Amino acid sequence: MASVTFQIQQKGFKLNNSKALKVKLAEIAEKEGCKLEKVNYNFVGDETLLSINQSFLNHDTFTDIITFDYSYTNAKGLRKLNSEIYISVERVKENAQKFNQDFQRELNRVIFHGLLHLCGYKDKTAKDQKLMREKEEFYL
Repeated sequence: MASVTFQIQQKGFKLNNSKALKVKLAEIAEKEGCKLEKVNYNFVGDETLLSINQSFLNHDTFTDIITFDYSYTNAKGLRKLNSEIYISVERVKENAQKFNQDFQRELNRVIFHGLLHLCGYKDKTAKDQKLMREKEEFYL
């Protein structure tokens, strides 16, 4: 049974339209040729995400999202998505202001970004970043 869960750990944050968001995430996975199995989104603060970044990735920088990918491809060649995703609500708010975006739109972009990583999209090179942004915009 596929499941997407949302864990709110950031005080004062409320996720709007979580049911519609779960449907959209399943739709994105399907359109990308994948199947949601178990994806857990954790909405945290900057300090929590910085600590995770330092502990697991040896990066001493703030970021908006970290995706731990436990996905696998089954015998039939279908990619089954499993992940723990951490999103800094503070960083999303700051980036929304920085890029003159609505907070909800920026939050959805970051949520989709994590799922797109699970589907195999990267963002290390300029070419990969361009494709990732195109996919994010398409699904927004």
